[in-house]
Amino acid sequence: MDLATFFIQLLNALQYGLLLFLIASGLTLVFGIMGVINLAHGAFTMVGAYLAWSLAELTGSFWAALALGIPLTVLLGAAVEWLFVRRLYARDHLHQVLLTFGLILILEESRSLLFGDDVHAVAVPALLSGSLPLTDTLSYPVYRLALSGACLALALAMAWVIRATRVGMMVRAGASNREMAEALGIPIKWVQLGVFSTGIALAGLAGMMAAPVSSVYPGMGNQVLILCFVVVVIGGIGSVKGAFVAALLIGLVDTFGKVVTLEVAGVKLLPQLAGMSVYLLMAAVLLWRPEGLFGRRP
Repeated sequence: MDLATFFIQLLNALQYGLLLFLIASGLTLVFGIMGVINLAHGAFTMVGAYLAWSLAELTGSFWAALALGIPLTVLLGAAVEWLFVRRLYARDHLHQVLLTFGLILILEESRSLLFGDDVHAVAVPALLSGSLPLTDTLSYPVYRLALSGACLALALAMAWVIRATRVGMMVRAGASNREMAEALGIPIKWVQLGVFSTGIALAGLAGMMAAPVSSVYPGMGNQVLILCFVVVVIGGIGSVKGAFVAALLIGLVDTFGKVVTLEVAGVKLLPQLAGMSVYLLMAAVLLWRPEGLFGRRP
């Protein structure tokens, strides 16, 4: 592998890891802070991708699709929390698993009825449709760089809100001790509504932003759900910083595991093991730190 190819694969790994963080960060907030196991989190990523496609077709602009899709996903998250999830905070995790699995079925069937079962493509916006030349024969798409920059900016904004604002203080207080926070006058029900809506909006936004670089197809959220839980486990439950580091590690391991070869007796090993590399990373981290990279020790 020459230097230019290595650099392109490094950019691909960072872009994949940052996008994975954007999806998994919502799951980290909902699972780690609220204690809700949301199996439908990946399905909301699919919802965001289909919204990007349908709204771009309707308006003729990807930017208009983003502007309309973000508030729609926030409203969808608020409706799901208010109608269903709010009743399960004090119940066993099994009830949450059953409810959110049912949501997967509902969202998939609704997608089929509204948009059909075809595979769709979303055009890259004209402003970001070019490529940056790296060598005489290799270039890198501007949209992928912009996607990485947007994900990084959102990660920094999220860290600032959680650590340096009054809203973040209320979220952390509610996660630490809900009863005490309520006794101090913090409106926990509104905090939980906001956290859940934000988590769903982040998943939907990730689906919208990823739509121009990947196909929009049925069941696309199911594939990313397992990786999101891997990110949460590696980073540490409830740690946004841990989710960020874990997502980047997974992006690097998965990307380079598919392109780097190790030949033994004429057999290329690493590409064949690429599908296992992420889970081997998770196993290694858990053997070293069972609570995850930045999780709290029991």
